[in-house]
Amino acid sequence: MNNRNLFLAHLAQTTDFPLAIEVVKAEGVYLYGPNGERYLDLISGIGVSNVGHRHPKVTAAIHQQVDTYLHLMVYGEYIQSPQTLLAKALVDTLPPSLDNVYLVNSGSEAIEGALKLAKRYTNRRELISCTNAYHGSSQGALSVGGNELFKRAYRPLLPGTSQIFYGSFSDLEKITSETAAVVIETIQGEAGIRVACTAYFQALRARCTETGTLLILDEIQAGFGRTGTFWAFEQFEIVPDILVCAKGMGGGMPIGAFIANKELMGVFKNNPLLGHITTFGGHPVSAAASLSTLKVLQEENLIEQVAAKASLFRSLLIHPQIKAVRNQGLMMALEFESFDVLKPIIDRAINLGVITDWFLFCDDSMRIAPPLTITPEQIQEACTLILQAIDGD
Repeated sequence: MNNRNLFLAHLAQTTDFPLAIEVVKAEGVYLYGPNGERYLDLISGIGVSNVGHRHPKVTAAIHQQVDTYLHLMVYGEYIQSPQTLLAKALVDTLPPSLDNVYLVNSGSEAIEGALKLAKRYTNRRELISCTNAYHGSSQGALSVGGNELFKRAYRPLLPGTSQIFYGSFSDLEKITSETAAVVIETIQGEAGIRVACTAYFQALRARCTETGTLLILDEIQAGFGRTGTFWAFEQFEIVPDILVCAKGMGGGMPIGAFIANKELMGVFKNNPLLGHITTFGGHPVSAAASLSTLKVLQEENLIEQVAAKASLFRSLLIHPQIKAVRNQGLMMALEFESFDVLKPIIDRAINLGVITDWFLFCDDSMRIAPPLTITPEQIQEACTLILQAIDGD
């Protein structure tokens, strides 16, 4: 049996129509198939490969750590330099109140930890999130997800959860002294790249402070430079109580984190002790890759280039069938008439050598989130092929 048959026969599937692109190598912004196919990756493994595939500095850090040690002990017991250096580097990008890092394996796990932390610290049980929010697929993360289609088959989920409308000032009154936390994407991703105004975020921050509610910002997709600043919340002049990140922080390796202040995080140490546990969280190879990724973003000035690259995409992606372009940096959505119009365009683009996708809760819009390393010439190549796909060529 070839790889395709093995994939379909033995690897658990999540849809009846996987992309099923066979990849034998990836480098920079390109994926390569077994028969010489080359694909320009405009979705970065869904917001993961911010510094491109197999960035040489990241792979060098991985090789060096592999030659040193792999897993040693469950999280938090041994002093391991990849973890400690990464934590310090993350804290250095953040306001002083976010000085304590809990490393985990993924975005979903980071959300789970953040929700537990909020409930434990506040001794409250109510959790508020947003409609059309996506925070992961594990039970707790799904409970605060904002689309019933993905939740109904798995109920009962966590009690005490409710949703507000992202960007709605009037809904902020639903945050009360009974609310443990509001968990919200700084930029809504799977809703099709929705961006609330600065005044909304400041009102949200004020309401959470007023009611003693913890504000959890989910920057699993928006963090690590994707929007043109290291953290998206920097653009809205607020500071969360808990920050969640993953995806782009690993340079292609699995890792996530939730970050708070030391006092807040300290509640995990007592009553009960070991209040949150992970075996592989902060795996030394993933932590080394993440630290290298962070340094690449800073040393190669990739974040400073995001705005110009986003503007180039917007200037080139003009077509009568494109109804709107929404973006915050290189988190972009191209809106079409419907999914029935969009899906054949995505398929044709893949056949032409450009990988795009749609959004879970916005299937009339094309996802564009390329590696931040993409060059102006590669942007022009990608846009030419997308327009060709729209025209049906």
